[in-house]
Amino acid sequence: MSRQLLALVLGPLLGLFVVCIGNAFISSLTTLRLDAAGESATVIGWISSSYFIGLTLGAIFNDRLIVRIGHIRAYSSFASLIAVTVLLQGLIFGAGPWFVLRLINGWASVGVFLVVESWLLLAGDPKMRGRLLAFYMISLYGSGMLGQVQLGALTQLGDMAPFMVAGLLASLSVMPMVIIPRISPLVERVEPLMPQHLIRMTPTGVMGCFGSGVAIAAVYTLLPLYLQRIGLDVAEVGKMMGAVILGAMVLQYPVGRWSDLRDRQVVLIALAVFCTVLSLLILLLPAGSPLLIVLLFLLGGGVFAIYPVAVSHAADRAPADALVRMIQGLLLINSLGSALSPLAISQVMAKYGAAGLFWCFAVLNVSLMAFFMWRRRERPAPSPVAPFAAAAQMSPAGVELRVTEDLVQGALDHEMTEDLTNVVPGMDAAEPVLSAAQDTPPVPGGG
Repeated sequence: MSRQLLALVLGPLLGLFVVCIGNAFISSLTTLRLDAAGESATVIGWISSSYFIGLTLGAIFNDRLIVRIGHIRAYSSFASLIAVTVLLQGLIFGAGPWFVLRLINGWASVGVFLVVESWLLLAGDPKMRGRLLAFYMISLYGSGMLGQVQLGALTQLGDMAPFMVAGLLASLSVMPMVIIPRISPLVERVEPLMPQHLIRMTPTGVMGCFGSGVAIAAVYTLLPLYLQRIGLDVAEVGKMMGAVILGAMVLQYPVGRWSDLRDRQVVLIALAVFCTVLSLLILLLPAGSPLLIVLLFLLGGGVFAIYPVAVSHAADRAPADALVRMIQGLLLINSLGSALSPLAISQVMAKYGAAGLFWCFAVLNVSLMAFFMWRRRERPAPSPVAPFAAAAQMSPAGVELRVTEDLVQGALDHEMTEDLTNVVPGMDAAEPVLSAAQDTPPVPGGG
């Protein structure tokens, strides 16, 4: 990587790292403070969902603002909103105000992601996307883990201290952005594929991304509630959440490489079985067991790996020209699952207690396993078209970081062996080579 490119991307990545430290511990702290104040699991679920609703709305509309005012000013605006919302959380307590504040916080947070991801995308050429994506993932997960681990130390400074620190970090994150060159890359708007087209193309990808959204949102918002209700203090909750994110960061790539060597549907089935077993084991653990942090580390690796493997599976069947639109559509499906998750699972926790969270995890993953097995019988997965790339739940602009040259070339090669001309309405695909097309007859419906 050249010094010029490093100078262009270092500022946005550093800004992202700083602001996400605060976002990480505020997410857990919101749940813990509501529970300590005696709010029901249902109320906590509504407030938790508001953040993901804001994320979804921001992913749809925020690009227009960036185009109008530019990257640097947009980032400054979004970071300022994050700072204001977390400071107001510390000053004003109440279910209603916190619902609104978390909604705005989610909307502003995805704005930050959109600015950073679009800047990374357009700062380098396509050959650098894989490396830029790796730097992005390290910044995102590293900051999340650091924020969670420091939760206990911050709460010891006073009730207001964590909100003040999060506000300071959000404000501080603006500084790396203002020192980058005053050029502003253009954000191109691409309409994501509609759900009906996605379901036709890749039912497995749709269900995998939706289920992943449900699980990941529950991990971020309701797992701290579970941990507090089984008797852990705030510092211990932070360490447990840090272990989950560390597992997500460490295990995602090995799982992905495994999916390059095997049928990705088999990998998805194995991940669903793995998460089911871990959920049941956690339910059987005695209170205070030292094995809990190990199981949560493994659960983080399993839960967070489902999304990128599902996206990779979907990409194995998509025409090259439809890759960006398809992954954007899957991102919105994932966001929908995230928005619904705390609302639904909190109802179960309100009725059956804290253990309801892991019963929901078990039921969710058994359902995913059954669906993946059914789809594999209906239509086996195609061979991987390109090496796996780790991915997080990005903004629509960041999706293009995932579309590397290797992935595009793999998709183009796949078009030569299978008829994909009618997979996406209005999207062109190459005619397959005759001999290959005879060996591989077209099959309606995706994998």
